[in-house]
Amino acid sequence: MEPQAIADKVRDAMFADDAASQMLGMRVAEIAPGRAVLTMTVRADMLNGFAICHGGLIATLADSAFAFACNSRNALTVASGFGIDILKSAKLGDVLTATAEETSLAGRTGLYDITVKNQGGELIAMFRGRSYRLGERKVFEA
Repeated sequence: MEPQAIADKVRDAMFADDAASQMLGMRVAEIAPGRAVLTMTVRADMLNGFAICHGGLIATLADSAFAFACNSRNALTVASGFGIDILKSAKLGDVLTATAEETSLAGRTGLYDITVKNQGGELIAMFRGRSYRLGERKVFEA
């Protein structure tokens, strides 16, 4: 199976069971080996007491993009840690795009950088995730 076809099948298998991403209205805009782009529109129920998007939900969008990117080769992979810097507020109606890019993949570990931008291209957050592959387990069986 071609690498892109594998990534597409991973996207479909993962998203079908990803209740959290679905609940938040996320959409997988792109997937490729080591890369994923997810979008999410900021809704009223995502705002904190200051009428801006809750930082945890921005982190959740970035984490979901990270998950799709690091599993895109059909090797079951989980997060071993991450950090996020929120650089700008997101507001009601903003369309956030999280772009996850593989920075390093060595053995069972990987490093991924994720940018979150709004519809105007403004940088909202930077997220760095560390991944760990779970042996020979697969996201889907071929």
